[in-house]
Amino acid sequence: MTTFLVILLVAAMIATLVALIRGIVTFIKVTEADLKGDGASAAAVKSNKMMQARIFFQAIAVLIAVVIMLAAGRG
Repeated sequence: MTTFLVILLVAAMIATLVALIRGIVTFIKVTEADLKGDGASAAAVKSNKMMQARIFFQAIAVLIAVVIMLAAGRG
């Protein structure tokens, strides 16, 4: 069980890193014209979605780490 949780933790950490990198790259691509325009551009919306995904994956990783610590404390 612990090995499975460690694999899940590593997967959640990798997903967090990928979402972070994709969000930063998309944010960098936002041009000045996008910033001055009315409403959110497609790049800004995508960057926001990737950062939301990063927060989600990060929360999952923290929860898995807590479960691993609880399991190790009882063992």
